Amino acid sequence: MVNFDRFSLDNGLRVIVHKDTSTPLVSVNLLYNVGSKHEHPNRTGFAHLFEHLMFGGSVNVPNYDEPIELASGMNNAFTSTDITNYFITLPKGNIETAFWLESDRMLSLAFSQKSLDVQKSVVIEEFNQRYLNQPYGDVWLLLRPLAYKVHSYRWPTIGKKPAHISSATLDEVKSFFYSNYGPNNAILCITGNVETDKIKALSQKWFGDIPKRNIVRPDIAKEPKQTQQRRLEVKRKVPFNSIYIAFHMCNKLHPDYPATDLLSDILSNGKSSRFFQSLVKQQQLFNSIDAFITGDIDEGLFVITGRPVDGVSLAQAEKAVFAELKQLSQELADDYELRKVKNRFESTFTFGLTSATEKALNLCYHELLGDANMLNQVVKKYRDVTPNDIKRVANELFTQENSSVLHYIAE
Repeated sequence: MVNFDRFSLDNGLRVIVHKDTSTPLVSVNLLYNVGSKHEHPNRTGFAHLFEHLMFGGSVNVPNYDEPIELASGMNNAFTSTDITNYFITLPKGNIETAFWLESDRMLSLAFSQKSLDVQKSVVIEEFNQRYLNQPYGDVWLLLRPLAYKVHSYRWPTIGKKPAHISSATLDEVKSFFYSNYGPNNAILCITGNVETDKIKALSQKWFGDIPKRNIVRPDIAKEPKQTQQRRLEVKRKVPFNSIYIAFHMCNKLHPDYPATDLLSDILSNGKSSRFFQSLVKQQQLFNSIDAFITGDIDEGLFVITGRPVDGVSLAQAEKAVFAELKQLSQELADDYELRKVKNRFESTFTFGLTSATEKALNLCYHELLGDANMLNQVVKKYRDVTPNDIKRVANELFTQENSSVLHYIAE
């Protein structure tokens, strides 16, 4: 049970405090409700660009990292389809340094053409290295627009193409900042051996005077139900053929989300999983095969990726995968099989919450979903999944018409 206090400032900033006496460190987590899904289709990659820009200096702090180093702390950030998250971990006695830094860059970045040009170059280089010039790097640039036709999940976090970043102007970047990065679009969580009254005072001191922002973003269209299989075949200079199959699944708050997640574990989590035992060990059709969910807040994807052994065609591999999925949708999962993946999930999830940083992030994330206390209900929801739930979800998910298939062929 993760206990916490919660309050809001007049400008809309939500603040969560979790007292943890087991550590001399505090974690300060600031989650902004802005991810790649909130971008304009002709200006993608901005949320990820801002992950970089936010470390480039703010109006009163020209060097963001130096004060954290002097305070014996560390910091990092990440961007996803749904959120951008920043966190600082440092000794309790230096907590005000974190409040100072985070509030100053929320107030205003030090916008300059020079800073923008530097970070644009960094992001474009990352785009080229990780997505365009790396084997299999463009998979998500192909698979997302194959699976999504209207929802803004149809491009990856890095964006559609480098030109969207290279052509971004200073005015466009400023507009994106003041339309998204404000106290009324953020959630702050503090975990550590701290008192709520002290955090209230610090929050008011450092964030209280930051004005609300006019949060403006494009409408996010709901993806219509897919009624026909989609296929794409590409040839690339890569060492092995690969297959990718994506199925549309429910959103994060849907009652079937835990069952869908456990379904992916039954198929591919470990050497006792169905895919490994059948397709790798017994039939020897695949060198490797994996199943996972994207974990998005809106309706996401259940993805299967595999590399067949030499001599096995992608058509053969695809047929074998669908045969395994059909079996799972026709027969009840074994009680032991389901209990095993439940126990593995629970141990991994619970162990993760021993970290102050993970607790702070999870409290912010569940508050964004609707209520931070949902964090304390996660394990029970997974425990309550039945074999019938697994079979029913498999029946709904694993249909030909709900699939998008990418054959990635080695030249």
